[in-house]
Amino acid sequence: MNAESTSTLPQPGEVTPGTVALVTGGNGGIGYQIARELAERGVTVWLGARDLKRGEDAAATLGEDVRAIRLDVTDQDSIDAAAQQIDALDILVNNAGINPGGEDLEHTDLDQFRRAYETNVFGLVAVTQAFAPALARSGHPRIVNVSSGTGSLTWNSGPNPQFDWERVRGGGIAYRSSKTAVNAVTLLAAQSFGDRFKVNALAPGLRTTNLRPGITGGGDPAEAAAGAIRLALLPDDGPTGALWSWDGTRAPW
Repeated sequence: MNAESTSTLPQPGEVTPGTVALVTGGNGGIGYQIARELAERGVTVWLGARDLKRGEDAAATLGEDVRAIRLDVTDQDSIDAAAQQIDALDILVNNAGINPGGEDLEHTDLDQFRRAYETNVFGLVAVTQAFAPALARSGHPRIVNVSSGTGSLTWNSGPNPQFDWERVRGGGIAYRSSKTAVNAVTLLAAQSFGDRFKVNALAPGLRTTNLRPGITGGGDPAEAAAGAIRLALLPDDGPTGALWSWDGTRAPW
């Protein structure tokens, strides 16, 4: 289904026995909650983590259907090794991301831009490319890219109810522009893969996670994870190539 034809996501569909998912950055925050909810629904989950020990510790709390795998999205050798280990995959959740700091253009150095794009954009692309063959063998391939509402050009262009535009406009440029790039990659990848794949981006809302541990007013990561589950378990006639808010409503590019 073309995303233009719907403005609200359906509830998650039934899980087909043997469904396998990979969640990058799965040992904490939103990624951990996504892994937990997928496992609770009967999905076998590979929990990707840069630090295998942390991944194993997280996976141990989620049951026997969750397995840790070392996966550093900025390390091609790590990505390739993980792709060799996981030969069957139905759902890819590109959750790993960083916020390198910085504020407006004048007060953000080039290294902060490079770090943001290396993880949030290039890492997402590298992982998707590596696992595309396994996803292509699936009967129901799904890709969920965890983005940000602060990457929406529409929402950044004027006052809106999603965030305090007057306070943050121009700020966080490295992180926010990298998420704008994630949105573009999502749209173009959906067009490239075709309608059998369901490729969508998620705006998870302001959450208290390791990404920004000092943030005030952040919501529960589990609430954001629920939106990711709806995208991961879309029915075959579900939408593709869109940005969705955590509450299941369509967000503007």
